[in-house]
Amino acid sequence: MTTHAIFNRPMDEPVPQGMDQAIFGMGCYWGVERLFWKQNGIWLTQVGFAGGTVENPTYEQVKTGTTGHAEVVRIVFDSSKISYDHLLQLFWENHDPTQGDRQGNDMGSQYRSLIMTFNDSQHAVAEASKIDYDNRLAVAGFGKITTQITGPAPFWPAHEAHQQYLEKNPDGYCGLKGTGVEASMPNPDPI
Repeated sequence: MTTHAIFNRPMDEPVPQGMDQAIFGMGCYWGVERLFWKQNGIWLTQVGFAGGTVENPTYEQVKTGTTGHAEVVRIVFDSSKISYDHLLQLFWENHDPTQGDRQGNDMGSQYRSLIMTFNDSQHAVAEASKIDYDNRLAVAGFGKITTQITGPAPFWPAHEAHQQYLEKNPDGYCGLKGTGVEASMPNPDPI
């Protein structure tokens, strides 16, 4: 059983009752996971792979770009403390969603921008936020957003050594970099 290095919780248990989950792909998953584990209201973070066709892929398989999977972070959160809108704001502002199959120097479909939704409400909010942020980026001179928004699909956890990697390796690589364009946050976090 793998235990989360920050939250000291088992990582292979089902989502606790009353919690929600989200999956985001924003390029290399190490920095993305750290971004989210630092937020109030996050119960668990886990790096892995989603959006492809190979079952239970290894990191070595995914980095070839032939599995169809993206590097993603699964987030279990308490929506009474942090809203899905806030998670989306962090998603949009902390990577460049206009780059297609890359983030900065990391190239390949495994680094694409991806939002996996788990219910109709999340899907509707994600689509609306994409339209809004696309307009904001256009005003700032950026190209169209290439982010994929999909429904639920299998999530395959990465190897234990990759979980909370930047906690275990503080000087490790983090390519996380936004565009500098602010996203709107229509609904503030619950109090």
